[in-house]
Amino acid sequence: MNGLERYLAVLNGQPADHLPRLPILMAFAAQHIGSNYGAFASDYRVLVEANLRCAEDFGMDQVSAISDPYRETQGFGARIEFVTDGVPRCVKPPLADARDLKGLARPDPSSSTRMLDRVRAVEAFKRSAGGRYSILGWIEGPAAEAADLRGVENFLLDLAEEEEYACELMDRCVEAGIEFAAAQARAGADTIGIGDAICSQVSPRMYEQLILPRQQRLIRGVHASGVKVRLHICGNITRLLPGIAKAGANIVDGDWMVDLAEGRRILGPGTVLTGNLDPVRAVLQSTPERIRADVSRLYEKLGNPYMVGAGCEIPAATPAENLKALCAPVPWRA
Repeated sequence: MNGLERYLAVLNGQPADHLPRLPILMAFAAQHIGSNYGAFASDYRVLVEANLRCAEDFGMDQVSAISDPYRETQGFGARIEFVTDGVPRCVKPPLADARDLKGLARPDPSSSTRMLDRVRAVEAFKRSAGGRYSILGWIEGPAAEAADLRGVENFLLDLAEEEEYACELMDRCVEAGIEFAAAQARAGADTIGIGDAICSQVSPRMYEQLILPRQQRLIRGVHASGVKVRLHICGNITRLLPGIAKAGANIVDGDWMVDLAEGRRILGPGTVLTGNLDPVRAVLQSTPERIRADVSRLYEKLGNPYMVGAGCEIPAATPAENLKALCAPVPWRA
């Protein structure tokens, strides 16, 4: 089986030759081809080359258009600065000083510079690797994008004190996300990742009452484009799992501090789990032997359907042999 066949088999509840490998690579991938994070995030050609090289060199089954959280943010009107060896920076959230949504630009994947760059990355993946690897597009979740537009502190205060406004802002983000996902699906993505990291900072009540309904609408909209959804929420989301079970994602990533055994119990056998090795202690600072043993133990504990990955992005300084160990084939077990 090739990477795409393996990925789709496990995603659809069918047997595969071995588990799919889905590590999240950004700074590592850029350095692997002798480039840097700034170029990786600003030029789709660098991102595509880096992903394809890593897929070939380390035995991955998915290439990804993920780079940073500010694609839609730039479409909404923010100015983004690129730095050579760091994540791009939003100079100032568009709604940092005023809550007037009328001041936001309308994100357009066909013309907003950074959104279009991601669509072109997916198109390039399709031309170069279509049929060989799964192609993962990416959008921001409603809460994460709202936090990017307002600033994290402002948005958390909005959730607590101005629920109606917070929900109106998230609704605007959902609309943009559905359109951006559709553009990437048309370009060739078979799966859309949704990053909604800020959710790990709110209570289960706030998540289920205010954010979850918008995640559900976003995920339904993405599914309407004919692709699958991979939900990624950094941090400890164990307490949010009952709500996440209702979101409708096909794949749920678990960060290293998440109780994935509890995740399996709550999310059930129909949801694919990925993760959740600690990217630093269990990958960067570990050994190939321990990494292979840790992956096997996780698979034994969680059962099917499971795909291999760390809890979040693989650190840039990770030894190559450690990433190879993470991606070493683990035979699928019935």
